[in-house]
Amino acid sequence: MVRFMRFRALAIVVVSCMLWCASWVLAPSALALTQIQLLDLSYHNCPDELAQGAVTSGGITQAANCFIVTGKAENKSGKPVYDADIYGRIYDADNNSVMENRTRLGSIEEVPPGVSDFEMRISVPASLPTPLQLKQFKASGFSGRVRR
Repeated sequence: MVRFMRFRALAIVVVSCMLWCASWVLAPSALALTQIQLLDLSYHNCPDELAQGAVTSGGITQAANCFIVTGKAENKSGKPVYDADIYGRIYDADNNSVMENRTRLGSIEEVPPGVSDFEMRISVPASLPTPLQLKQFKASGFSGRVRR
Protein backbone atom coordinates (compact mmCIF):
# COMPACT_ATOMS: atom_id res chain seq x y z
CA MET A 1 0.00 0.00 0.00
CA VAL A 2 2.84 2.40 0.87
CA ARG A 3 4.51 1.61 -2.45
CA PHE A 4 1.26 2.38 -4.32
CA MET A 5 0.90 5.72 -2.47
CA ARG A 6 4.47 6.71 -3.39
CA PHE A 7 3.90 5.75 -7.02
CA ARG A 8 0.66 7.76 -7.12
CA ALA A 9 2.34 10.84 -5.55
CA LEU A 10 5.21 10.57 -8.05
CA ALA A 11 2.73 10.27 -10.94
CA ILE A 12 0.90 13.39 -9.77
CA VAL A 13 4.16 15.34 -9.57
CA VAL A 14 5.26 14.18 -13.03
CA VAL A 15 1.91 15.03 -14.64
CA SER A 16 1.87 18.43 -12.92
CA CYS A 17 5.37 19.21 -14.21
CA MET A 18 4.40 18.14 -17.72
CA LEU A 19 1.31 20.40 -17.68
CA TRP A 20 3.35 23.31 -16.34
CA CYS A 21 5.97 22.87 -19.09
CA ALA A 22 3.27 22.51 -21.75
CA SER A 23 1.66 25.76 -20.61
CA TRP A 24 4.95 27.58 -21.32
CA VAL A 25 5.30 26.00 -24.75
CA LEU A 26 1.69 26.50 -25.81
CA ALA A 27 1.14 29.94 -24.27
CA PRO A 28 1.12 32.94 -26.63
CA SER A 29 4.33 34.90 -26.74
CA ALA A 30 4.63 37.70 -24.22
CA LEU A 31 4.27 41.26 -25.40
CA ALA A 32 7.57 43.06 -24.96
CA LEU A 33 7.67 46.30 -23.01
CA THR A 34 9.17 49.09 -25.13
CA GLN A 35 10.63 52.30 -23.70
CA ILE A 36 9.58 55.61 -25.30
CA GLN A 37 11.57 58.80 -24.78
CA LEU A 38 9.49 61.96 -24.26
CA LEU A 39 11.03 65.22 -25.50
CA ASP A 40 10.23 68.94 -25.85
CA LEU A 41 7.71 68.96 -23.01
CA SER A 42 5.53 72.00 -22.44
CA TYR A 43 2.01 72.78 -21.27
CA HIS A 44 -0.76 75.27 -21.87
CA ASN A 45 -4.22 76.01 -20.48
CA CYS A 46 -7.07 73.81 -21.63
CA PRO A 47 -9.62 75.21 -24.06
CA ASP A 48 -12.65 76.72 -22.29
CA GLU A 49 -14.87 73.67 -22.95
CA LEU A 50 -12.42 71.45 -20.99
CA ALA A 51 -11.25 73.95 -18.37
CA GLN A 52 -13.92 73.49 -15.70
CA GLY A 53 -13.21 70.86 -13.10
CA ALA A 54 -12.21 69.85 -9.61
CA VAL A 55 -9.74 67.50 -7.95
CA THR A 56 -10.37 65.36 -4.89
CA SER A 57 -7.69 64.64 -2.33
CA GLY A 58 -8.37 62.94 0.97
CA GLY A 59 -12.11 63.32 0.45
CA ILE A 60 -11.88 67.10 -0.02
CA THR A 61 -12.94 68.56 -3.37
CA GLN A 62 -10.92 71.57 -4.57
CA ALA A 63 -11.19 73.83 -7.61
CA ALA A 64 -8.77 72.79 -10.34
CA ASN A 65 -6.94 74.28 -13.27
CA CYS A 66 -6.86 72.26 -16.46
CA PHE A 67 -3.68 72.00 -18.54
CA ILE A 68 -2.69 70.16 -21.71
CA VAL A 69 0.84 68.70 -21.59
CA THR A 70 2.39 68.39 -25.05
CA GLY A 71 5.62 66.98 -26.35
CA LYS A 72 7.25 64.56 -28.73
CA ALA A 73 7.39 60.78 -28.25
CA GLU A 74 10.44 59.05 -29.76
CA ASN A 75 9.92 55.37 -30.59
CA LYS A 76 13.25 53.84 -31.64
CA SER A 77 11.94 50.25 -31.86
CA GLY A 78 11.00 50.43 -35.55
CA LYS A 79 7.53 49.02 -34.75
CA PRO A 80 4.35 50.63 -33.44
CA VAL A 81 3.99 50.69 -29.65
CA TYR A 82 0.53 50.43 -28.11
CA ASP A 83 -0.98 51.47 -24.78
CA ALA A 84 2.09 53.43 -23.65
CA ASP A 85 1.79 54.63 -20.06
CA ILE A 86 3.24 58.08 -19.39
CA TYR A 87 5.19 58.55 -16.16
CA GLY A 88 6.67 61.71 -14.73
CA ARG A 89 6.77 64.25 -11.95
CA ILE A 90 5.05 67.62 -11.94
CA TYR A 91 6.03 70.36 -9.50
CA ASP A 92 4.52 73.78 -8.86
CA ALA A 93 6.45 77.08 -8.79
CA ASP A 94 7.47 76.44 -5.16
CA ASN A 95 8.91 73.01 -6.11
CA ASN A 96 6.08 71.11 -4.36
CA SER A 97 4.81 67.92 -5.97
CA VAL A 98 1.53 68.56 -7.77
CA MET A 99 0.46 64.90 -7.80
CA GLU A 100 1.77 63.42 -4.59
CA ASN A 101 2.44 59.66 -4.70
CA ARG A 102 1.40 59.44 -8.33
CA THR A 103 3.84 59.05 -11.19
CA ARG A 104 1.57 57.51 -13.85
CA LEU A 105 0.01 60.55 -15.45
CA GLY A 106 -1.68 59.29 -18.59
CA SER A 107 -1.27 57.17 -21.67
CA ILE A 108 -0.76 57.25 -25.42
CA GLU A 109 -2.90 54.78 -27.38
CA GLU A 110 -0.41 54.26 -30.22
CA VAL A 111 3.15 55.54 -30.82
CA PRO A 112 4.34 54.97 -34.40
CA PRO A 113 8.03 54.39 -35.15
CA GLY A 114 10.09 57.58 -35.13
CA VAL A 115 9.14 60.89 -33.53
CA SER A 116 5.49 61.87 -33.11
CA ASP A 117 3.51 64.47 -31.19
CA PHE A 118 1.50 63.60 -28.08
CA GLU A 119 -0.69 65.46 -25.62
CA MET A 120 -2.51 64.66 -22.42
CA ARG A 121 -4.82 66.53 -20.08
CA ILE A 122 -4.02 67.05 -16.40
CA SER A 123 -5.92 68.75 -13.58
CA VAL A 124 -3.99 70.64 -10.92
CA PRO A 125 -5.43 72.21 -7.74
CA ALA A 126 -6.11 75.89 -8.45
CA SER A 127 -4.37 76.88 -5.22
CA LEU A 128 -0.93 75.76 -6.51
CA PRO A 129 1.27 78.47 -8.05
CA THR A 130 2.47 78.23 -11.63
CA PRO A 131 4.59 77.87 -13.70
CA LEU A 132 4.62 74.08 -13.49
CA GLN A 133 7.83 72.09 -13.79
CA LEU A 134 7.67 68.86 -15.83
CA LYS A 135 10.42 66.41 -14.82
CA GLN A 136 11.51 62.82 -15.43
CA PHE A 137 8.90 62.15 -18.12
CA LYS A 138 9.08 58.83 -19.95
CA ALA A 139 6.71 56.27 -21.39
CA SER A 140 6.60 52.54 -21.94
CA GLY A 141 4.21 50.46 -23.99
CA PHE A 142 3.73 47.14 -25.71
CA SER A 143 4.41 45.63 -29.12
CA GLY A 144 0.75 44.55 -29.34
CA ARG A 145 -2.58 45.77 -28.03
CA VAL A 146 -3.22 44.73 -24.44
CA ARG A 147 -6.28 46.82 -23.45
CA ARG A 148 -9.61 46.78 -25.22
